[in-house]
Amino acid sequence: MVSPIPNSIRRLWKEWNVRAIILLSLSLQTVLILAAPLRKRTSRKPLIFLIWTAYLLADWAASFAVGHISSKQNDGTGGSNRDEDQAKDILQTFWAPFLLLHLGGPDTITAFALEDNELWLRHLLGLVTQVLATAYVFIQTIPGNSLWIPTVLMFLGGIIKYTERTRALYLASLNSFRESLLPTPDPGPNYAKLMEEYSSKREARLPTRIQMTPEPDTESKAFSKDVKEGELKEIEVVTYAYHFFNIFRGLIVDSIFSFRERNESREFFMRRSPRDAFRVLEVELNFIYEALYSKVIVVHTAIGYVFRFVSFASTVSALGLFFAAGKEDYQKFDVRVTYTLLFGAIVVDGIALFMVVFSDWTVVGMQKYPKIRRSFVSKLFERFLYQQRPNWSESKENWFKKKVRAALFRRWSESILGYNFITYCLRERLEEFPNDGYINQPSFWKTLIYYVDLVYVKVLKYSNQGFDKIVNYMGARSLIDELRYAKRTRMREDIWNFIFDELRTKAIDAEDAEIAKRICEAKGSYVLQEVIKSDKGDLRKLTPYIEDVTYDESLLLWHIATELCYQDEANKPTMMSAVAGIGQIRFRDTSEEAKKFFVRRGNGKRDEGPACRNILGVNTDVKPVTVKGDR
Repeated sequence: MVSPIPNSIRRLWKEWNVRAIILLSLSLQTVLILAAPLRKRTSRKPLIFLIWTAYLLADWAASFAVGHISSKQNDGTGGSNRDEDQAKDILQTFWAPFLLLHLGGPDTITAFALEDNELWLRHLLGLVTQVLATAYVFIQTIPGNSLWIPTVLMFLGGIIKYTERTRALYLASLNSFRESLLPTPDPGPNYAKLMEEYSSKREARLPTRIQMTPEPDTESKAFSKDVKEGELKEIEVVTYAYHFFNIFRGLIVDSIFSFRERNESREFFMRRSPRDAFRVLEVELNFIYEALYSKVIVVHTAIGYVFRFVSFASTVSALGLFFAAGKEDYQKFDVRVTYTLLFGAIVVDGIALFMVVFSDWTVVGMQKYPKIRRSFVSKLFERFLYQQRPNWSESKENWFKKKVRAALFRRWSESILGYNFITYCLRERLEEFPNDGYINQPSFWKTLIYYVDLVYVKVLKYSNQGFDKIVNYMGARSLIDELRYAKRTRMREDIWNFIFDELRTKAIDAEDAEIAKRICEAKGSYVLQEVIKSDKGDLRKLTPYIEDVTYDESLLLWHIATELCYQDEANKPTMMSAVAGIGQIRFRDTSEEAKKFFVRRGNGKRDEGPACRNILGVNTDVKPVTVKGDR
């Protein structure tokens, strides 16, 4: 049978496949270490898609290259006795440990989703198999391998990097994360010894009794005493954020918190300005993100620093040994590839070292040493951390500085996603045929336009139906909807100030757990009661639509009401419409009902205003629940 692939292409692939894949692997590592930090700084889907693609391809490329090097040696295509082929085998064997480095991945990303952390056992198995495969490739060339020392050095560095990644995935898995929150086992007083002494004293007729003394809560008192009044410095923000990160990271695994922790957090944020509170929360969330999706937990330990030094020193030593070795037997291009791999590994490690040093975790570790806190190093970090401050909309920075700061320094995208339910329903509904009034007009051109429009609408309708079926089958509906209908809005300081002031007002009233629980379950009735006290209008009619509905139903209901008010009153341009986290079943039912309603009323895709007026025009003398039941 004739092969569909030309022989010239097959020969080209056979000659260059390892070189191409290993350079691709290095390129993917470079993309990941530079682009992965942008994932938390942007909400742009194309960039996130690029990071996701590089993340998936990186493991594939490295594994494929290791297997291909081993395969070429096994089938005899690269392992003959000729000097040229033997030199090629030796050099490709030297390349194999670099692929272990690449499988270890950069420090900036170990997992793309939380579910990836649960696959740590698979990565452990991958570590064992890839180390054995690389060792097998190396053993085959031992008798005449002149580069065995630099190969062993790179092999050591590769094992360290891959082990770091596997360890990071394990620590971020839910079971391990939950176990890390458990305190050190405390057996309490030695009961047996205590009772022996108690019995002996009683037998000796000595006055003896057992009295319980409450243990002082030294940790909480120490923290309350150290809470600073007034504006926080940059390093103080990081210190407090790390303190609360260690307390509230248990939220990820549904831990239960004590009153001490609740009161400690409440007392701290009651003393803060809205801006300082936002800065602390921002850094705290950054700690959580890095603990779950990067290697920081592994790297920022004593053994982590030692391993990182050994790995970097191994790469530099391998570069020096290869530079001093004779290279007459090797092809010039292969030598260039080897230098590219060596310098690439050093550059990637250098970038990783810079990120390790200038990180919030280093600032926290620095607080253990008073001399460093008072040195110029502290001032240097203050200036660096200042660049990471939230950039509110009214900032006077020029455009270029804003873009540089956004790409290099900010901790999150500083924007929120907005979603309009009515716009979604208008654009999702199937297009109807053109108005029949067209055909009644006695004009050839209007008749022609009618039929062209009719054909266009039918084609568009059925193509959209086909596209929707494919999207639903692939499970990509939510992703497509987010790309099409969600809009990014910059987080404004006045909005945050309003949110924080409302939370602080409620926190003042929440002096005990019962009141706090009642406030959290209010779903808006707490605010409504305050408005009713100061307003003579009959607002009590709104109470059932808050208290007698479930949370997701209330959220959807008031989202639509907000949009209706916005469209009804042109003099309210500052009202915002956004919704997230609503019940999926109720959302889909309401969405389908809205689409049918808009089709019946003939609203177009961009007719949000008329669509809202049509909704307001519906007769509501009878409640929907009376007509529709619980649907």
